Amino acid sequence: MYPPEQDRADLGRFGYAQELFRGMGGFSNFAISFSIISILTGAVTLFGYGLEMGGPLEMTLGWPLATVFTLVVAASMAELCSAYPTAGATYHWAADLGGKGWGWLVAWLNILGLIAAQAGINYSCAQFILPFLNLPSTPFVLFAMFSFILLTQGLLNHYGIRLVAILNDCSVTVHIAGVAVVVLALFFLAPKQPVAFLFEAANSNGRSPYWWAFVLGLLQAQWTYTGFDASAHMAEETHDPRRRAPWGIVLSVAVSGVAGYFLLLALTLAIHSIPAVLAAKDAQGNQIPAVIAILQQALGAKAGNAMAALASMAMWFCGVACITSASRALYSLARDHGTPLAEQVRWVSPRHGTPAPAIWLIVAASMAAMLWTKAVPVVTSLSTVALYLAYTIPIALAWRARRTGSDWPSHAVWSLGRFGAPLNLVAVLFAAFICVVLVMPPNELAGKTLAGLLAGLGLLYVAVVRKRFKGPEWSRHGGQAAPAGSRGGET
Repeated sequence: MYPPEQDRADLGRFGYAQELFRGMGGFSNFAISFSIISILTGAVTLFGYGLEMGGPLEMTLGWPLATVFTLVVAASMAELCSAYPTAGATYHWAADLGGKGWGWLVAWLNILGLIAAQAGINYSCAQFILPFLNLPSTPFVLFAMFSFILLTQGLLNHYGIRLVAILNDCSVTVHIAGVAVVVLALFFLAPKQPVAFLFEAANSNGRSPYWWAFVLGLLQAQWTYTGFDASAHMAEETHDPRRRAPWGIVLSVAVSGVAGYFLLLALTLAIHSIPAVLAAKDAQGNQIPAVIAILQQALGAKAGNAMAALASMAMWFCGVACITSASRALYSLARDHGTPLAEQVRWVSPRHGTPAPAIWLIVAASMAAMLWTKAVPVVTSLSTVALYLAYTIPIALAWRARRTGSDWPSHAVWSLGRFGAPLNLVAVLFAAFICVVLVMPPNELAGKTLAGLLAGLGLLYVAVVRKRFKGPEWSRHGGQAAPAGSRGGET
Protein backbone atom coordinates (compact mmCIF):
# COMPACT_ATOMS: atom_id res chain seq x y z
CA MET A 1 0.00 0.00 0.00
CA TYR A 2 1.41 3.40 -0.96
CA PRO A 3 1.62 5.56 2.20
CA PRO A 4 -0.07 9.01 2.01
CA GLU A 5 2.77 10.60 3.99
CA GLN A 6 5.09 9.80 1.06
CA ASP A 7 2.93 11.98 -1.23
CA ARG A 8 2.89 14.82 1.29
CA ALA A 9 6.66 14.65 1.70
CA ASP A 10 7.19 14.55 -2.06
CA LEU A 11 5.01 17.65 -2.51
CA GLY A 12 6.81 19.33 0.39
CA ARG A 13 10.10 19.08 -1.50
CA PHE A 14 8.55 21.38 -4.09
CA GLY A 15 7.82 23.90 -1.33
CA TYR A 16 4.05 23.32 -1.14
CA ALA A 17 1.79 22.15 1.66
CA GLN A 18 -0.94 19.58 1.03
CA GLU A 19 -4.02 21.86 0.75
CA LEU A 20 -6.14 20.02 -1.81
CA PHE A 21 -7.98 16.85 -0.86
CA ARG A 22 -5.86 13.85 -1.94
CA GLY A 23 -8.23 10.98 -2.50
CA MET A 24 -7.87 9.83 -6.12
CA GLY A 25 -6.67 6.42 -7.19
CA GLY A 26 -5.22 5.54 -10.57
CA PHE A 27 -8.58 4.85 -12.20
CA SER A 28 -10.07 8.16 -11.04
CA ASN A 29 -7.03 10.01 -12.35
CA PHE A 30 -7.44 8.32 -15.74
CA ALA A 31 -11.18 8.99 -15.63
CA ILE A 32 -10.87 12.77 -15.42
CA SER A 33 -8.71 12.99 -18.57
CA PHE A 34 -10.90 10.46 -20.36
CA SER A 35 -13.97 12.50 -19.39
CA ILE A 36 -12.49 15.73 -20.75
CA ILE A 37 -11.40 14.10 -24.00
CA SER A 38 -14.98 12.80 -24.16
CA ILE A 39 -15.40 11.11 -27.53
CA LEU A 40 -19.14 11.73 -27.19
CA THR A 41 -18.37 15.46 -27.08
CA GLY A 42 -15.53 16.36 -29.45
CA ALA A 43 -15.97 13.72 -32.12
CA VAL A 44 -19.74 14.22 -32.10
CA THR A 45 -19.89 18.02 -31.79
CA LEU A 46 -17.62 18.67 -34.78
CA PHE A 47 -18.74 15.67 -36.85
CA GLY A 48 -20.57 17.98 -39.27
CA TYR A 49 -17.52 20.24 -39.56
CA GLY A 50 -15.25 17.30 -40.37
CA LEU A 51 -17.79 15.83 -42.80
CA GLU A 52 -18.18 19.16 -44.57
CA MET A 53 -14.42 19.60 -44.94
CA GLY A 54 -13.20 16.11 -45.79
CA GLY A 55 -16.22 13.86 -46.23
CA PRO A 56 -16.25 10.22 -45.06
CA LEU A 57 -12.48 9.90 -45.59
CA GLU A 58 -11.99 12.50 -42.84
CA MET A 59 -13.51 10.04 -40.36
CA THR A 60 -11.77 6.97 -41.76
CA LEU A 61 -8.24 8.36 -42.06
CA GLY A 62 -8.15 11.62 -40.08
CA TRP A 63 -9.03 10.09 -36.72
CA PRO A 64 -6.31 7.37 -36.64
CA LEU A 65 -3.69 9.85 -37.90
CA ALA A 66 -4.54 12.28 -35.13
CA THR A 67 -4.62 9.47 -32.56
CA VAL A 68 -1.10 8.23 -33.34
CA PHE A 69 0.51 11.67 -33.20
CA THR A 70 -1.47 12.70 -30.12
CA LEU A 71 -0.18 9.60 -28.34
CA VAL A 72 3.35 10.88 -28.99
CA VAL A 73 2.42 14.23 -27.43
CA ALA A 74 0.74 12.46 -24.49
CA ALA A 75 3.76 10.22 -23.86
CA SER A 76 6.09 13.23 -23.81
CA MET A 77 3.79 14.99 -21.32
CA ALA A 78 3.48 11.85 -19.19
CA GLU A 79 7.24 11.71 -18.65
CA LEU A 80 7.29 15.37 -17.60
CA CYS A 81 4.36 14.75 -15.27
CA SER A 82 6.27 11.95 -13.58
CA ALA A 83 9.20 14.29 -12.91
CA TYR A 84 6.97 17.15 -11.69
CA PRO A 85 3.89 15.71 -9.88
CA THR A 86 2.24 19.04 -9.01
CA ALA A 87 -1.08 20.76 -9.75
CA GLY A 88 0.83 23.31 -11.83
CA ALA A 89 1.55 20.67 -14.48
CA THR A 90 2.59 22.39 -17.74
CA TYR A 91 3.27 25.64 -15.85
CA HIS A 92 5.80 23.99 -13.54
CA TRP A 93 7.40 22.03 -16.36
CA ALA A 94 8.01 25.16 -18.42
CA ALA A 95 9.16 27.22 -15.43
CA ASP A 96 11.81 24.71 -14.37
CA LEU A 97 13.08 23.99 -17.87
CA GLY A 98 12.84 27.47 -19.39
CA GLY A 99 12.45 30.05 -16.62
CA LYS A 100 9.60 31.83 -14.87
CA GLY A 101 8.55 33.80 -17.99
CA TRP A 102 7.93 30.65 -20.01
CA GLY A 103 6.14 29.14 -17.04
CA TRP A 104 3.82 32.11 -16.66
CA LEU A 105 2.97 32.18 -20.38
CA VAL A 106 2.28 28.45 -20.51
CA ALA A 107 0.08 28.68 -17.41
CA TRP A 108 -2.14 31.31 -19.01
CA LEU A 109 -2.29 29.48 -22.36
CA ASN A 110 -3.43 26.38 -20.50
CA ILE A 111 -6.05 28.29 -18.50
CA LEU A 112 -7.38 30.22 -21.51
CA GLY A 113 -7.49 27.04 -23.61
CA LEU A 114 -9.50 25.21 -20.96
CA ILE A 115 -11.88 28.17 -20.62
CA ALA A 116 -12.55 28.12 -24.37
CA ALA A 117 -12.91 24.33 -24.29
CA GLN A 118 -15.43 24.61 -21.47
CA ALA A 119 -17.50 27.02 -23.56
CA GLY A 120 -17.52 24.68 -26.56
CA ILE A 121 -18.35 21.61 -24.46
CA ASN A 122 -21.35 23.12 -22.73
CA TYR A 123 -22.76 24.89 -25.77
CA SER A 124 -22.67 21.54 -27.56
CA CYS A 125 -24.32 19.90 -24.55
CA ALA A 126 -27.13 22.46 -24.78
CA GLN A 127 -27.52 21.78 -28.53
CA PHE A 128 -27.92 18.06 -27.92
CA ILE A 129 -30.26 18.23 -24.94
CA LEU A 130 -32.83 20.64 -26.43
CA PRO A 131 -34.28 18.17 -29.00
CA PHE A 132 -34.80 15.61 -26.23
CA LEU A 133 -36.69 18.22 -24.18
CA ASN A 134 -38.62 19.28 -27.30
CA LEU A 135 -37.38 22.87 -26.95
CA PRO A 136 -36.53 25.14 -29.90
CA SER A 137 -32.84 25.66 -30.72
CA THR A 138 -33.11 29.45 -30.81
CA PRO A 139 -30.03 31.48 -29.76
CA PHE A 140 -31.72 32.66 -26.54
CA VAL A 141 -32.86 29.18 -25.47
CA LEU A 142 -29.47 27.71 -26.35
CA PHE A 143 -27.58 30.27 -24.28
CA ALA A 144 -29.99 29.92 -21.35
CA MET A 145 -29.48 26.14 -21.31
CA PHE A 146 -25.71 26.63 -21.72
CA SER A 147 -25.66 28.95 -18.69
CA PHE A 148 -27.74 26.57 -16.58
CA ILE A 149 -25.41 23.69 -17.39
CA LEU A 150 -22.36 25.79 -16.40
CA LEU A 151 -24.02 26.70 -13.10
CA THR A 152 -24.72 23.07 -12.14
CA GLN A 153 -21.12 22.10 -12.92
CA GLY A 154 -19.72 25.00 -10.91
CA LEU A 155 -21.86 24.15 -7.88
CA LEU A 156 -20.83 20.51 -8.02
CA ASN A 157 -17.12 21.36 -8.26
CA HIS A 158 -17.42 23.79 -5.35
CA TYR A 159 -19.40 21.70 -2.90
CA GLY A 160 -18.94 18.08 -3.94
CA ILE A 161 -15.37 17.21 -4.90
CA ARG A 162 -15.77 13.66 -3.57
CA LEU A 163 -18.90 13.33 -5.69
CA VAL A 164 -17.00 14.77 -8.68
CA ALA A 165 -14.44 11.96 -8.34
CA ILE A 166 -17.25 9.39 -8.24
CA LEU A 167 -18.98 11.00 -11.23
CA ASN A 168 -15.74 10.96 -13.23
CA ASP A 169 -15.50 7.22 -12.56
CA CYS A 170 -19.13 6.86 -13.67
CA SER A 171 -18.35 8.98 -16.72
CA VAL A 172 -16.06 6.26 -18.07
CA THR A 173 -18.97 3.82 -17.92
CA VAL A 174 -21.35 6.32 -19.51
CA HIS A 175 -18.94 7.00 -22.37
CA ILE A 176 -18.07 3.37 -23.09
CA ALA A 177 -21.67 2.18 -22.68
CA GLY A 178 -22.96 5.17 -24.66
CA VAL A 179 -20.61 4.46 -27.55
CA ALA A 180 -21.54 0.77 -27.45
CA VAL A 181 -25.29 1.53 -27.52
CA VAL A 182 -24.98 4.00 -30.41
CA VAL A 183 -22.64 1.76 -32.42
CA LEU A 184 -24.75 -1.40 -31.93
CA ALA A 185 -27.99 0.44 -32.71
CA LEU A 186 -26.58 1.87 -35.94
CA PHE A 187 -24.96 -1.35 -37.06
CA PHE A 188 -27.99 -3.57 -36.39
CA LEU A 189 -31.01 -1.30 -36.78
CA ALA A 190 -30.09 1.35 -39.34
CA PRO A 191 -29.66 1.12 -43.12
CA LYS A 192 -25.95 1.28 -43.96
CA GLN A 193 -23.78 2.52 -46.79
CA PRO A 194 -21.33 0.09 -48.43
CA VAL A 195 -17.84 -0.01 -46.91
CA ALA A 196 -16.47 1.81 -49.97
CA PHE A 197 -18.39 4.89 -48.79
CA LEU A 198 -15.86 5.29 -45.95
CA PHE A 199 -13.17 6.20 -48.50
CA GLU A 200 -15.08 8.88 -50.38
CA ALA A 201 -13.11 12.12 -50.44
CA ALA A 202 -16.08 14.50 -50.59
CA ASN A 203 -15.67 18.20 -49.85
CA SER A 204 -19.01 19.91 -49.32
CA ASN A 205 -17.37 23.17 -48.27
CA GLY A 206 -16.13 23.92 -51.76
CA ARG A 207 -12.51 24.36 -50.66
CA SER A 208 -9.80 23.43 -53.11
CA PRO A 209 -7.55 21.49 -53.12
CA TYR A 210 -9.08 18.58 -51.25
CA TRP A 211 -5.97 17.85 -49.17
CA TRP A 212 -6.20 21.30 -47.59
CA ALA A 213 -9.88 20.85 -46.69
CA PHE A 214 -8.96 17.45 -45.20
CA VAL A 215 -6.24 19.04 -43.06
CA LEU A 216 -8.63 21.75 -41.85
CA GLY A 217 -11.10 19.01 -40.94
CA LEU A 218 -8.57 17.57 -38.47
CA LEU A 219 -9.96 20.11 -36.00
CA GLN A 220 -12.65 17.54 -35.26
CA ALA A 221 -10.13 15.00 -33.96
CA GLN A 222 -7.69 17.45 -32.41
CA TRP A 223 -10.30 19.28 -30.36
CA THR A 224 -11.43 15.90 -29.06
CA TYR A 225 -7.83 15.17 -28.06
CA THR A 226 -7.46 18.07 -25.66
CA GLY A 227 -7.66 18.20 -21.89
CA PHE A 228 -5.71 15.02 -21.18
CA ASP A 229 -3.33 17.16 -19.12
CA ALA A 230 -6.06 17.00 -16.45
CA SER A 231 -4.39 13.90 -15.01
CA ALA A 232 -1.28 16.00 -14.40
CA HIS A 233 -3.27 18.88 -12.86
CA MET A 234 -4.82 16.40 -10.41
CA ALA A 235 -1.41 15.07 -9.29
CA GLU A 236 -1.73 16.70 -5.85
CA GLU A 237 -5.06 14.94 -5.39
CA THR A 238 -3.83 11.52 -6.58
CA HIS A 239 -2.05 8.80 -4.60
CA ASP A 240 1.39 7.88 -6.01
CA PRO A 241 1.13 10.55 -8.74
CA ARG A 242 4.57 9.92 -10.25
CA ARG A 243 3.26 6.61 -11.56
CA ARG A 244 -0.50 6.94 -11.77
CA ALA A 245 -0.87 10.40 -13.32
CA PRO A 246 1.37 9.60 -16.35
CA TRP A 247 -0.61 6.45 -17.04
CA GLY A 248 -3.80 8.48 -16.76
CA ILE A 249 -2.56 10.81 -19.52
CA VAL A 250 -1.52 8.09 -21.97
CA LEU A 251 -4.36 5.63 -21.39
CA SER A 252 -7.02 8.33 -21.72
CA VAL A 253 -5.82 9.04 -25.27
CA ALA A 254 -5.37 5.38 -26.20
CA VAL A 255 -8.79 4.22 -24.97
CA SER A 256 -10.49 7.24 -26.54
CA GLY A 257 -8.76 6.50 -29.84
CA VAL A 258 -10.13 2.97 -30.09
CA ALA A 259 -13.68 3.69 -28.84
CA GLY A 260 -13.93 6.90 -30.86
CA TYR A 261 -13.01 5.15 -34.10
CA PHE A 262 -15.82 2.62 -33.75
CA LEU A 263 -18.25 5.48 -33.10
CA LEU A 264 -17.15 7.51 -36.13
CA LEU A 265 -17.28 4.54 -38.50
CA ALA A 266 -20.80 3.61 -37.32
CA LEU A 267 -22.06 7.18 -37.72
CA THR A 268 -20.47 7.55 -41.16
CA LEU A 269 -21.90 4.31 -42.50
CA ALA A 270 -25.37 5.37 -41.29
CA ILE A 271 -25.36 8.59 -43.37
CA HIS A 272 -28.18 8.48 -45.90
CA SER A 273 -27.22 11.69 -47.68
CA ILE A 274 -24.33 14.05 -46.82
CA PRO A 275 -26.13 17.22 -48.07
CA ALA A 276 -29.30 16.27 -46.15
CA VAL A 277 -27.34 15.71 -42.93
CA LEU A 278 -25.45 19.00 -43.22
CA ALA A 279 -28.62 20.98 -44.01
CA ALA A 280 -30.93 19.35 -41.44
CA LYS A 281 -33.21 21.63 -39.41
CA ASP A 282 -35.66 21.18 -36.55
CA ALA A 283 -39.42 21.84 -36.69
CA GLN A 284 -38.86 25.55 -36.08
CA GLY A 285 -36.36 25.80 -38.93
CA ASN A 286 -33.23 26.01 -36.74
CA GLN A 287 -30.04 24.19 -37.79
CA ILE A 288 -29.36 21.00 -35.83
CA PRO A 289 -26.03 19.19 -35.34
CA ALA A 290 -25.17 16.65 -38.03
CA VAL A 291 -25.02 13.72 -35.59
CA ILE A 292 -28.57 14.38 -34.36
CA ALA A 293 -29.71 14.42 -37.98
CA ILE A 294 -27.95 11.09 -38.66
CA LEU A 295 -29.49 9.46 -35.59
CA GLN A 296 -32.98 10.76 -36.34
CA GLN A 297 -32.84 9.70 -39.98
CA ALA A 298 -31.34 6.30 -39.20
CA LEU A 299 -33.29 5.32 -36.07
CA GLY A 300 -36.37 7.55 -36.12
CA ALA A 301 -37.03 10.82 -34.30
CA LYS A 302 -37.68 9.38 -30.83
CA ALA A 303 -34.78 6.95 -30.82
CA GLY A 304 -32.50 9.55 -32.38
CA ASN A 305 -33.37 12.13 -29.72
CA ALA A 306 -32.82 9.54 -26.99
CA MET A 307 -29.33 8.84 -28.37
CA ALA A 308 -28.69 12.58 -28.50
CA ALA A 309 -29.72 12.85 -24.83
CA LEU A 310 -27.22 10.10 -23.99
CA ALA A 311 -24.50 12.10 -25.75
CA SER A 312 -25.53 15.24 -23.85
CA MET A 313 -25.10 13.36 -20.57
CA ALA A 314 -21.52 12.49 -21.57
CA MET A 315 -20.93 16.14 -22.51
CA TRP A 316 -22.16 17.24 -19.07
CA PHE A 317 -19.66 14.88 -17.43
CA CYS A 318 -17.00 16.32 -19.72
CA GLY A 319 -17.83 19.85 -18.60
CA VAL A 320 -17.66 18.88 -14.91
CA ALA A 321 -14.16 17.46 -15.40
CA CYS A 322 -13.01 20.45 -17.47
CA ILE A 323 -13.93 22.92 -14.70
CA THR A 324 -12.03 20.73 -12.23
CA SER A 325 -8.89 20.79 -14.37
CA ALA A 326 -9.05 24.48 -15.30
CA SER A 327 -9.63 25.61 -11.71
CA ARG A 328 -6.57 23.64 -10.53
CA ALA A 329 -4.43 25.30 -13.21
CA LEU A 330 -5.66 28.74 -12.11
CA TYR A 331 -5.25 27.89 -8.41
CA SER A 332 -1.68 26.73 -8.97
CA LEU A 333 -0.66 29.96 -10.70
CA ALA A 334 -2.39 32.09 -8.04
CA ARG A 335 -0.61 30.10 -5.32
CA ASP A 336 2.66 31.41 -6.78
CA HIS A 337 1.25 34.98 -7.04
CA GLY A 338 1.01 34.84 -10.83
CA THR A 339 -2.56 36.20 -11.13
CA PRO A 340 -4.30 39.44 -10.17
CA LEU A 341 -5.79 39.25 -6.65
CA ALA A 342 -3.75 36.11 -6.08
CA GLU A 343 -4.53 35.80 -2.36
CA GLN A 344 -8.25 35.70 -3.12
CA VAL A 345 -7.97 33.44 -6.18
CA ARG A 346 -5.78 30.86 -4.41
CA TRP A 347 -8.15 30.47 -1.44
CA VAL A 348 -9.18 26.89 -0.72
CA SER A 349 -12.41 26.12 1.08
CA PRO A 350 -11.36 24.47 4.38
CA ARG A 351 -14.65 22.61 4.55
CA HIS A 352 -14.76 21.23 1.01
CA GLY A 353 -11.06 21.20 0.06
CA THR A 354 -11.77 22.95 -3.26
CA PRO A 355 -10.38 26.20 -4.81
CA ALA A 356 -13.78 27.93 -4.83
CA PRO A 357 -12.83 31.37 -6.28
CA ALA A 358 -10.89 29.70 -9.10
CA ILE A 359 -13.88 27.51 -9.93
CA TRP A 360 -16.29 30.44 -10.27
CA LEU A 361 -13.82 32.53 -12.25
CA ILE A 362 -13.57 29.67 -14.77
CA VAL A 363 -17.39 29.48 -14.99
CA ALA A 364 -17.71 33.24 -15.62
CA ALA A 365 -14.87 33.31 -18.15
CA SER A 366 -16.35 30.37 -20.09
CA MET A 367 -19.63 32.24 -20.41
CA ALA A 368 -17.78 35.32 -21.68
CA ALA A 369 -15.82 33.23 -24.21
CA MET A 370 -19.02 31.88 -25.76
CA LEU A 371 -20.53 35.36 -25.95
CA TRP A 372 -17.41 36.63 -27.73
CA THR A 373 -16.95 33.91 -30.37
CA LYS A 374 -20.65 32.99 -30.95
CA ALA A 375 -19.61 29.87 -32.93
CA VAL A 376 -18.58 26.39 -31.78
CA PRO A 377 -15.90 25.82 -34.51
CA VAL A 378 -14.23 29.12 -33.57
CA VAL A 379 -14.19 28.53 -29.82
CA THR A 380 -13.03 24.93 -30.30
CA SER A 381 -10.26 26.03 -32.66
CA LEU A 382 -9.15 28.67 -30.14
CA SER A 383 -9.09 26.14 -27.30
CA THR A 384 -7.21 23.54 -29.35
CA VAL A 385 -4.46 25.94 -30.43
CA ALA A 386 -4.04 27.49 -26.97
CA LEU A 387 -3.86 24.08 -25.30
CA TYR A 388 -1.44 22.60 -27.82
CA LEU A 389 0.83 25.62 -27.39
CA ALA A 390 0.69 24.99 -23.63
CA TYR A 391 1.61 21.35 -24.29
CA THR A 392 4.28 22.04 -26.91
CA ILE A 393 6.35 24.71 -25.18
CA PRO A 394 7.29 22.50 -22.17
CA ILE A 395 8.01 19.55 -24.49
CA ALA A 396 10.27 21.74 -26.64
CA LEU A 397 12.05 23.00 -23.52
CA ALA A 398 12.40 19.41 -22.29
CA TRP A 399 13.93 18.38 -25.63
CA ARG A 400 16.39 21.29 -25.45
CA ALA A 401 17.28 20.43 -21.86
CA ARG A 402 18.03 16.82 -22.82
CA ARG A 403 20.48 18.04 -25.47
CA THR A 404 22.28 20.25 -22.95
CA GLY A 405 22.74 17.45 -20.43
CA SER A 406 19.95 18.21 -17.96
CA ASP A 407 19.19 15.41 -15.54
CA TRP A 408 15.44 16.09 -15.34
CA PRO A 409 14.56 12.75 -17.05
CA SER A 410 16.28 10.87 -14.22
CA HIS A 411 13.58 12.11 -11.85
CA ALA A 412 10.79 10.54 -13.90
CA VAL A 413 9.61 7.12 -12.77
CA TRP A 414 7.46 6.86 -15.92
CA SER A 415 10.29 7.27 -18.45
CA LEU A 416 10.66 7.19 -22.24
CA GLY A 417 14.32 6.27 -21.89
CA ARG A 418 16.46 6.60 -25.02
CA PHE A 419 13.35 7.27 -27.12
CA GLY A 420 12.57 10.45 -25.19
CA ALA A 421 14.43 12.97 -27.39
CA PRO A 422 13.12 11.74 -30.79
CA LEU A 423 9.57 11.40 -29.47
CA ASN A 424 9.76 14.92 -28.00
CA LEU A 425 10.85 16.28 -31.39
CA VAL A 426 8.03 14.51 -33.26
CA ALA A 427 5.52 15.84 -30.72
CA VAL A 428 6.77 19.42 -31.13
CA LEU A 429 6.69 19.32 -34.95
CA PHE A 430 3.20 17.82 -35.06
CA ALA A 431 1.75 20.25 -32.51
CA ALA A 432 3.32 23.24 -34.29
CA PHE A 433 1.76 22.09 -37.57
CA ILE A 434 -1.67 21.71 -35.98
CA CYS A 435 -1.48 25.13 -34.30
CA VAL A 436 -0.79 26.83 -37.66
CA VAL A 437 -3.48 24.93 -39.54
CA LEU A 438 -6.25 25.56 -37.04
CA VAL A 439 -6.09 29.36 -37.20
CA MET A 440 -6.51 29.38 -40.97
CA PRO A 441 -9.88 30.39 -42.53
CA PRO A 442 -12.68 29.68 -41.68
CA ASN A 443 -11.31 29.89 -38.11
CA GLU A 444 -9.31 33.10 -38.51
CA LEU A 445 -11.20 34.69 -35.59
CA ALA A 446 -9.54 32.10 -33.36
CA GLY A 447 -6.14 33.17 -34.68
CA LYS A 448 -6.89 36.88 -34.24
CA THR A 449 -8.24 36.31 -30.73
CA LEU A 450 -5.22 34.24 -29.76
CA ALA A 451 -2.84 36.84 -31.23
CA GLY A 452 -4.59 39.55 -29.23
CA LEU A 453 -4.39 37.49 -26.05
CA LEU A 454 -0.68 36.76 -26.59
CA ALA A 455 0.03 40.44 -27.22
CA GLY A 456 -1.89 41.40 -24.08
CA LEU A 457 -0.12 38.77 -21.99
CA GLY A 458 3.25 39.94 -23.33
CA LEU A 459 2.60 43.56 -22.46
CA LEU A 460 1.26 42.61 -19.03
CA TYR A 461 4.32 40.50 -18.28
CA VAL A 462 6.82 43.17 -19.34
CA ALA A 463 5.02 46.05 -17.63
CA VAL A 464 3.88 44.43 -14.38
CA VAL A 465 4.38 40.71 -13.89
CA ARG A 466 8.13 40.47 -14.57
CA LYS A 467 8.92 42.64 -11.55
CA ARG A 468 6.52 40.94 -9.14
CA PHE A 469 6.24 37.33 -10.22
CA LYS A 470 8.95 35.11 -8.70
CA GLY A 471 7.94 31.84 -10.27
CA PRO A 472 7.13 28.52 -8.59
CA GLU A 473 7.81 28.16 -4.88
CA TRP A 474 10.96 26.07 -5.24
CA SER A 475 12.62 28.61 -7.59
CA ARG A 476 12.34 31.38 -5.00
CA HIS A 477 14.54 29.51 -2.56
CA GLY A 478 17.02 28.10 -5.03
CA GLY A 479 15.54 24.65 -4.69
CA GLN A 480 15.38 21.84 -7.22
CA ALA A 481 12.07 20.97 -8.80
CA ALA A 482 12.52 17.21 -8.78
CA PRO A 483 15.06 16.29 -6.11
CA ALA A 484 16.70 12.91 -6.35
CA GLY A 485 15.37 12.01 -2.93
CA SER A 486 11.80 12.12 -4.25
CA ARG A 487 12.49 9.87 -7.21
CA GLY A 488 10.12 7.02 -7.58
CA GLY A 489 8.15 7.30 -4.38
CA GLU A 490 8.75 3.57 -3.94
CA THR A 491 8.06 1.60 -0.81
